[in-house]
Amino acid sequence: MKKLILANPRGFCAGVDRALHIVAKALEKFGAPIYVRHEIVHNAFVVSRFKAQGAIFVEDLKEVPEGATVVFSAHGVPDSVYEEAKSRNLHVLDATCPLVQRVHMSAKHHHAAGRHVILIGHAGHTEVEGHLGQLPEGSMTLIRNVEDIQKLSFPEGTALAYITQTTLSVSETKDIIDALRKKFPDIQGPARGDLCYATGNRQGAVASLSDLVQALLVVGSKNSSNSSRLAELGTEHGIPSHLIDSVKDVDPSWFDGIDVVGLSSGASAPEDLVQDVVAWMREKYPQIEVENRVTMQEKLKFPLPAELAS
Repeated sequence: MKKLILANPRGFCAGVDRALHIVAKALEKFGAPIYVRHEIVHNAFVVSRFKAQGAIFVEDLKEVPEGATVVFSAHGVPDSVYEEAKSRNLHVLDATCPLVQRVHMSAKHHHAAGRHVILIGHAGHTEVEGHLGQLPEGSMTLIRNVEDIQKLSFPEGTALAYITQTTLSVSETKDIIDALRKKFPDIQGPARGDLCYATGNRQGAVASLSDLVQALLVVGSKNSSNSSRLAELGTEHGIPSHLIDSVKDVDPSWFDGIDVVGLSSGASAPEDLVQDVVAWMREKYPQIEVENRVTMQEKLKFPLPAELAS
C-alpha cells in the first residue's frame, strides 16, 4: 500500500451534529435517564456511547414513562407521534433535521394545494415513515425506482407533486425525477429533489476519488442510508467498496495488490472511527502517504432548541 486518500467532506453533517448536541445537553441539563425515540442517528457507536451516559432508546412512546423527557431522532416522526407525546404529557426535544422538516412542510403545502404527493424513498426507512405520517392516509404514494413509476395510475385531472427522502443517490434520484416528469409533465417538485447538501457533497467527494483509488472504505453503519449510498457509488464506479462499522471490520486481504485506497464516512459516523482506520493503515503500511482531499468546505450550522441553547 502506497497511499490513502481521505474524502472531504465526510462524517457528521449539520443535522447530525445538532441532534447529538441535543441529546448530550439534555443529559447534562435534565440528568439520566433521557429517552430517545429510535436511534438518534443511524450509527451503532453513537448509540452505544449515549446508552453508557444514561440515554434509553425506544421504538414506541409507550415505553416512555408519562411526563418524562424524550428526544425525537434526526430522521423525523409522523404527526401522530407528536400527538401521542402531548397526550401523555411528555417533555419533547425535537432533534429532527431542519432539512427533513422542510420536506414535511413541502408535503403539507402540496396537500393543501390539492395535489397528491409522490414520495421517492426507501420503504421502512425511519425518515420515510416520518414523511408518510405528515398527511392523511391515501394522500401520498411511495415509490422506490423508475420501474415503480410505470405502475402509477391516477384519475384524469389529478394534480401531482413529488418529494424525496434526503439521503438518496444523487444520480438515481435525477433519473427517477426525469421519468416522473416525462410521464406526468405537470408534476410539481424541485429539480434535484429534496436531497440534503451533505448527501450531495459526500457523494461528490467520493466520486472525485473514482479515478484515483483502487479500493474504497466507507465508515458507517449498514442501516445508515447515506453511508450505504457512498459504498454503492464506489461500486458503480468499478471500485471494490466496503462499508464498515469500525476498523475491526477491515479485512487486510482487501488490499492485496492495491496501491491506493480511498476512505470516507457517512453523515452519522464519528470522525474518531475514521482516524482509527487511518492509524491502522499507518501501522500496517509504515511508508504510506496519507492525503486529505478537500472538494469543498461546509460551514452550515443549525441552532439548538431555545431551552438547550445556553
